[in-house]
Amino acid sequence: MRLRGLCRYIGTATNNVAEYLALIDGLTAVSEWKPDRVEVYLDSKLVVEQVRGNYRVKNAALAPLHARALKLISALPEVEIRHVERAKNKGADALANRAIDEWKGEAAGQQTRK
Repeated sequence: MRLRGLCRYIGTATNNVAEYLALIDGLTAVSEWKPDRVEVYLDSKLVVEQVRGNYRVKNAALAPLHARALKLISALPEVEIRHVERAKNKGADALANRAIDEWKGEAAGQQTRK
């Protein structure tokens, strides 16, 4: 059951950076609830396997994000990270588009105030 959908504009980033940032934001949000168990679904196979410890983190830009995610995961009693095909992850696409639309709206509002 999805309890909360989060989105924020991050600018230009790779899919893997965006996945790590979403994972960190989500884990930060749920940690406040003190859950017994968390299931995370990501459409980046690379991020899933890196977090599970099956793949090494070779990209230097991902290393600090990976470390932050692992720290958040270790603070929770049970976390399961699963891969979901991008085509079956339309909810994530909708949240990403909402963040972009909201950012565009804010940017346009700032333009008219100048």
